[in-house]
Order: sequence, then C-alpha cells, then structure tokens
Amino acid sequence: MDKIIGTLNGTPFTMGETLLQFSYLLAALLFVYGLKLLSHPETARRGNIIAGAGMLLAMISTMFLHKNADGQGIALTNIWIIIISIGIGTVLGWYIARTVKMTAMPQLVSFFNATGGLASALVALLEFPHADIHDVRLVLVTLLGLVIGSIAFSGSMIAYGKLDGKIKDIRAGIMKYVNIALLILVLAIFVYMLVSGKNTSELSWELYVLFGVSLLYGVLFVMPIGGADMPVVISLLNSFTGIAAAMAGFIYNNQAMILGGILVGAAGSILTVLMCNAMNRSLLNVIVGAFGGGPSSAEAEGGTMKEITLSDASILLSYSQNVVIIPGYGLAVAQAQHVCHEFDQLLASKGVNVRYAIHPVAGRMPGHMNVLLAEADVPYSQLVEMDDINPDMPNTDVAVVIGANDTVNTAAIDDPGSPIAGMPIIHAHEAKNIIVMKRGRGKGYAGIENQLFFGEKTRLLFGNAKDSLQALVSEIKSL
Repeated sequence: MDKIIGTLNGTPFTMGETLLQFSYLLAALLFVYGLKLLSHPETARRGNIIAGAGMLLAMISTMFLHKNADGQGIALTNIWIIIISIGIGTVLGWYIARTVKMTAMPQLVSFFNATGGLASALVALLEFPHADIHDVRLVLVTLLGLVIGSIAFSGSMIAYGKLDGKIKDIRAGIMKYVNIALLILVLAIFVYMLVSGKNTSELSWELYVLFGVSLLYGVLFVMPIGGADMPVVISLLNSFTGIAAAMAGFIYNNQAMILGGILVGAAGSILTVLMCNAMNRSLLNVIVGAFGGGPSSAEAEGGTMKEITLSDASILLSYSQNVVIIPGYGLAVAQAQHVCHEFDQLLASKGVNVRYAIHPVAGRMPGHMNVLLAEADVPYSQLVEMDDINPDMPNTDVAVVIGANDTVNTAAIDDPGSPIAGMPIIHAHEAKNIIVMKRGRGKGYAGIENQLFFGEKTRLLFGNAKDSLQALVSEIKSL
C-alpha cells in the first residue's frame, strides 16, 4: 500500500498518486511541445514522436500507478488486456500508415478521427448508468462526451466515404431544416436527462435514443457538404474528437486525457476558423451543413480551352525567369510529387526561379499539399503560402497549375452568385502565362466551371499529371 506523504486541503496523498500526477504534468508538457513542433514541416515528425512519447508515458503511468476510491490498482488481467489491445492497435496502425497511398491520406485521417470519437462515446455509454444523478458535473460531461463523440464518429465515417468516392452528396435544400430539427431533438433529450430527476440507471432507453439520434445527426450533418469544403469539415470533426476525449478525461478525472483532449479540440477549432476564412464560409454554415458545391450563376458559356504542345511548353518554361507551380488534388491522384520535384530541379538547373504556391485548402485536408511535397523532399523554402505568393503573381512568367481547379477559380472574384464567391484564391490569372495540367475538360471537385481555363493567357496540357510531367521533363532535357 502506498505511503501517505502529505495532505492537500485536508486530503491525504500518496507517493504513487504524486508520481501519477507528475507524469500527467510531464505528458501535458510533451503534448504542448509536440504540438508546437507540428506547426512547421521541418519539425513536424519530431513533434509527432514527442507527443506520442507523452501519450505513452500517460498510459504506462495510469496502468501501474492509478488507484480507485478503495485504493485498489488496475487488475493484472485488465493490464494484460490493455497491453494486448495497444499492441494490436499499434501493429494495425503502423501497417495501415505504411501502406496507405498518399491520395488516401485524407480518408485515413477521417477514419482515425472516427475511432477517437467512437472510443469517447463508448466510454460515456458504459459510465453513464453508474454516475450519480446528483453529481451534475459528472452527468453533464458524460452526456457531452456521448453526443460529441457520436457526431465525430458518424460524421468522420461519412467524410471517409465521400472522400473515397463511395458516398455521394445530398443537395436537397430540406437537409438544412432536417439537421436543425435533429439538433433541437438532441438538445431536448439532453436537457430532459439532466433535469428529469431519475437515477441514471433508469434512463437507459433515453441514453440509447440520444446515442442513436446523435449518430444520425453526424451522418446528415456531413452528407450535404460539397467536396471542396471537406478540409473545413475534417478540421471541425477533429476538434469534436478532441473535445469528446476531454469529456472522457473528466469522467475518469484523468488529467492527461483532459489536457490532451483540450489541446486537440482547441487546435482543431482554431484550424476550423482559419479554414472557414480560407473558404469564405462562416462557422454557422459548417454546423448547419448544406454548403459547398452547386452551380455557378455565370458559368462559362461557349469559349474554347486552348491546348499547348509539349515542345511549346518546354520552351516557354525553359526560358522563363520565374515559374510558380500550383499543386492540387490531381497531383496527389497521379502520385506525381516525385516527378514534379524532378521537374522543378531541372528548371532550376537552367536558372529558373521555381516556387510552389500553397493554398490553405488545396487537396482534401488541411496541409495536404505540404505533406505530399515533403514526401518528395521538396525544400520547405520553396513552399510559399497563398497570401505571400499572390503579390508576386503579376511578375510570374508562367503559372503551372497541376490538378488544381477550385483554388485558382476566378469565379470566386468575378461571380457574386458562385458558391465560392469571395473565397481567397491563388491569383494564377495574373501571371503572364498559365499552363494548366488537367486529365480532361471536366469541372473541379466543387462542380463549378473555371473561367481561367478559357482565358487568353491560358493553355492546357491534357493528360495524367505524372505522365505529362515526365514527358515535359524529357522534352526539356532534349532542348
């Protein structure tokens, strides 16, 4: 039995409890430092390792130092179950992360996010019947964990399906009102369970109805959202999972879970606001759903997409002084990041200043292009954020748009009736020449026509991005 080494406000504490709390404090510091390192691509890998070490410390400390109200530790059988479960999860996670294609990284993030939400919801389901109805704080955080975790789980799974092309959007305008009605129903059941006065063990059917309605709301909340707005949704759902984890931490009075959940929730919330600004969306639009996609009020009528030959493109690029590459999801789909880096190195060897313009929501999740190009060892100094590159676009000889559409769509500037009106874009249209690499003449992921592709300065190089870049590299080498 642990020796009592002192008291705090009249409550005795032991050496084991002291070590446990210090380990939680150290884990929290590692979380914060790791999160700080994640803010820059050069240190992100180290940040992940440090934050992971903090989580490992918190788990080991809890398993061997945690005591219940009776002073009993975790049973040895349960410890083995925990260790085996962690081992299985580690192996599966390592295998999935090593084998997943870069194009499927957003789906993987959504799937992992869903598991976190489900874990928090299951904790709430298991613990609610044992909570004291008079302990309002405990009942409140348990119900919040159930609702938020359920929404994060089902919403993330729908996001996974939509990103993977397995689930289509629902564009019906009535969905907005359905979502509002479901949200009101969730709140009504939530409040009833708080004020009913019944014991928690007597609220079993209400508990499962709340769980089911929350799951349904998560599904219908994400269903109407257009593909171009998925980065916002992924970020929001990530914040939900963090908040749900914090609620689970309050249930168990586990400081590491509380602090880790708060950090994830806060980071996700801040990123959501930044993504909303980048997409010109309000947070209310995200919560209600049914935004994104839809037709533009002034889509291109007539007009011609003018093609460019490999020979002409290679000459234009080779004799340019400043070239800006604007990557999009098409680059990821073609897995062309490595040949793209070879392409920029070849131009650099000819004295061309080559930079990459990175839009905050390029791809299918926040930071997708940064991760993609980092995999190909593109120097971080070449990656320039949208706000920094736009002032230089009028001095750019050639803007090379590779698989991007919505992030350079001039409808955001020219068409007040467009769903993306007001959205900040990369000003590719201000470059002296524009080369667009596209697989075909179709619209982008948001389903909106792009007038840029019909412009006088624009020439299109049709084909798979990887094949086009390889052919362009060969052509430039032969000059």
